[in-house]
Amino acid sequence: MNATPRRLGALAMLLPFLRPHWPRALAAMGALLLAAGLVLLIGQGLRRLIDEGFASQDATSLNAAALFMFTVVAALGFATALRFYLVSWLGERVAADLRAAVFGHVLRLSPASVETARTGDILSRMTADIALLQALIGSAISMGLRTMLTATGALVLLILSSPKLAAIVVAVLPLVVGPLVLFGRRERGLSRIAQERVADLSARAEEALNSLRTVQAYTQEDEERGRFGTDVERSVQAALRRILSRAMLILIVILLGFGAITFSLWVGGQDVIAGRMTGGELTAFVFYAVLLASSGSTLSELWGEMQRAAAAADRLVEVLDTAPLVQAPAAPAALPPRTAGQGARVAFEAVMFRYPTRPASHALDGFSLDVAPGETVALVGPSGAGKTTVLQLLLRFYDPESGSITLDGVDLRALDPRELRARMALVSQDPVIFSTSAAENIRYGRPAASDAEVEAAARAAAAHEFITALPEGYASRLGPRGVLLSGGQRQRIAIARAILRDPPLLLLDEATSALDAESEQAVQQAIARLAEGRTTLVVAHRLATVRRADRIVVLEAGRVVATGDHESLVRAGGLYARLARLQFQGEAVPIAR
Repeated sequence: MNATPRRLGALAMLLPFLRPHWPRALAAMGALLLAAGLVLLIGQGLRRLIDEGFASQDATSLNAAALFMFTVVAALGFATALRFYLVSWLGERVAADLRAAVFGHVLRLSPASVETARTGDILSRMTADIALLQALIGSAISMGLRTMLTATGALVLLILSSPKLAAIVVAVLPLVVGPLVLFGRRERGLSRIAQERVADLSARAEEALNSLRTVQAYTQEDEERGRFGTDVERSVQAALRRILSRAMLILIVILLGFGAITFSLWVGGQDVIAGRMTGGELTAFVFYAVLLASSGSTLSELWGEMQRAAAAADRLVEVLDTAPLVQAPAAPAALPPRTAGQGARVAFEAVMFRYPTRPASHALDGFSLDVAPGETVALVGPSGAGKTTVLQLLLRFYDPESGSITLDGVDLRALDPRELRARMALVSQDPVIFSTSAAENIRYGRPAASDAEVEAAARAAAAHEFITALPEGYASRLGPRGVLLSGGQRQRIAIARAILRDPPLLLLDEATSALDAESEQAVQQAIARLAEGRTTLVVAHRLATVRRADRIVVLEAGRVVATGDHESLVRAGGLYARLARLQFQGEAVPIAR
């Protein structure tokens, strides 16, 4: 997810998210314009206080000038408060919509699209980068617009108050704008680097925390701490370079802006002494000059904020521009209506496939297989034979390079992936358990299922007994990734989830590998009952678990090298017979995906 950095135009990606909230945006703009005008009116209030109040020595005039000043300040307070509420609301709402959009887009990406991305980096884009855009919408943009309006109005009033003094201030403006542009470009590049270093930190921490047991088991705490410390230092140095660049910009703007004001005040003082200006006019001029100079300082800071936000927008656009490699066709085909108690027909025809991250070799090489409705087929073979790849392609996480895969006679590429996957249930070797209740984890297979159906699925998966022993039974939360359960218990929750889904096609990838002998027997019986009238594909390295399969397909290097039942394959010799001999003699055989 790397791309060439864009300019500020990347911020245009916010427009679709602002468009639904245009009434509030217009209201915020109205409050902003009112506040900017009232700020400028304060200068006239100061002039009236001095020239009509203090200088006239008239209490009535002083009271009127003070009342005018108070009215302006009160109105300014209300307008500013309204503007703050509206733009802050917009920032929160747009940030929430943007997070939802990015998260929803990532969920639609195929594994091939994100398997090389770091989870911590994606999370950093969804949190830290969106937070920068939220700050931009919630404060920086409105402050920038208000400041530009105020600066423009102040410049006009400066000229009206004293063209001679205004010329001194205007002469300095190009010297202020130049550094804004030059330092702003540098700030953008430094901001992107700093944000990427923060993403590195997130990725490093996420990897270490997810592997905490392994880190401690191999006593690598000091090494991980050192690596994280190195990343922290890189992040700090990148941030300090950005901060130094901004500090230099602020220094230049303040020196030039307020230096010009000081010189103008000296010249204006000479005019007041000579009677060419009143004290009130000079005070108003100084007020507008300070507004103009402080606006330059504020704009320099806001320019840096915009550069940081543009860098964040770059990184978010990279995610949103990442197209799923597997997409639904414009007019998806429909699968035949499902008949209760009838399995699905699956057919692979001369399939060639390589993983995008491993292009040097084929995971499947001319693979063909026809599975009849209701048939149970086991896929066995050594590591890297392509067994799990068969399931990955069936789920259409990837598309084959050539050949075809059909479900009930329909090519998978002609189907909407969601409709396709709705006909399947997967139980993987490393089951995913969510940090919610046991009941909700099982109900993930069919969200509309009743409590009774959830319990029935748990009983069928031999999970009911340990679930009811939990402190709150089915309402017990299982913790992140199911840390409160043993490996076998997590597997049985996943099996219950698949049983509840009640699909025509079951995909079991080492589904009983973490079970003890007693639980495995119970689950195998449950799966056998569930498989009746359904098509089942089983990936297993423990050959004892596939002996009852209708057919065993032996794979090696992505090709089918033998097919048959257990007895016939043992009698035929070859790879299966060797694996069976080693396993049943108790020797370890490295068979996995």
